[in-house]
Amino acid sequence: MAPEISSFETRVRKWQRTALVLGLVGMAFAAAGLAMDRQSFAQSYLVAFLFWLGTALGCLPLIMLHHLTGGNWGFPIRRVMEIAVSTIPLLGLAFLPVAGGLQDLYLWARPEAVAHDLILQQKQLYLNPSFFCGRAVFYFVVWSLWAMALSKGSKAYDQNPSSRIQGRLQMLSGAGLVMYGLTVSFASIDWAMSLEPHWYSSIYGFMFMIGQTLAAFALVILMTRALAEEGPLTPLVNTLRIHDLGKLLFAFIMLWAYIGLSQFIIIWSGNLKEEIPWYLTRFSGGWQIPAFALAAFHFVVPFGLLLSRGLKSRLTTLAPVAGLILVMRYVDLVWLVKPAFSDTLSLTWMDAACMAAIGGLWIAWLLHRILNSSLALSHDPLLHAPQEVSHEKNS
Repeated sequence: MAPEISSFETRVRKWQRTALVLGLVGMAFAAAGLAMDRQSFAQSYLVAFLFWLGTALGCLPLIMLHHLTGGNWGFPIRRVMEIAVSTIPLLGLAFLPVAGGLQDLYLWARPEAVAHDLILQQKQLYLNPSFFCGRAVFYFVVWSLWAMALSKGSKAYDQNPSSRIQGRLQMLSGAGLVMYGLTVSFASIDWAMSLEPHWYSSIYGFMFMIGQTLAAFALVILMTRALAEEGPLTPLVNTLRIHDLGKLLFAFIMLWAYIGLSQFIIIWSGNLKEEIPWYLTRFSGGWQIPAFALAAFHFVVPFGLLLSRGLKSRLTTLAPVAGLILVMRYVDLVWLVKPAFSDTLSLTWMDAACMAAIGGLWIAWLLHRILNSSLALSHDPLLHAPQEVSHEKNS
């Protein structure tokens, strides 16, 4: 007799099918866009790739942070984050269209442009197609191996919660945070900052690190909301843990704003001709619209809402704020990347197609892994708490 399928599993499978259909339809439209306009497709695809990779990769420092510091906030979400980072090798395959469209994206990849530009010639030792692709392979191998080691160690600790395994995970996490900082900094320079190879910022990599972590945290809160509604996370969340998630989201939002404002003040006050055009382009030609939207909806509105303890303590009110942040993370990437190609605001249907293609397939696979995994950590204190505490109502 076939096992009975729960209403939760039925709901998640419905989401999975919807995501898969969305991904396949997005792939069809993206393929059409590639045939019609290679350059527009490459630009739209790069933004979508950076968004979905960053959302998955941002879970890696959160996992390592929890191993190092502990805290109840990480117990209900850590397994979901481990599943998310396990998809990094698949997202490595999604890098192939970027590698195939180097000349459509990067000025330094065009021999005719390099031949007439002294600055590009001086940077050619680093910015060249072979070394660029080699570094990308290195990044994905390192991220994948670290994610695999953390996941394996976490499962081993579940089976045998010894101080030896815990110490190994803490050592791996300490070194991993350094690894993450270095690799993401170089990757952001390679994939985004080098779109405008005459401009540079020493804080650019840190902006990407905070953005990725914020996107990952917003996604995890949304996943917790979905999985805690008569699902496997129901006994693992309570008001205090939700409040901790809200406080951390609040902290990451403030850190994102601080880093972005710091870069703006330094470059604007310096007023150097090599640096200031980057902002002049992004505050004119229609690009000021997403700039002001980011200030309002990526910081001011979430900041004001998250000042409320009551809002931070309920998933039903915290999740919409996380959803807003996730949307604004995409707007932020559009604002960072696309002005490199056009001085005027330019959005096309290919932006939506590429987002749907990568995101739909990625979410479908993520939900498949979630359905086939145990989301509870065996050493979670709430699993051993009295029944009335562990099943506190949260929504």
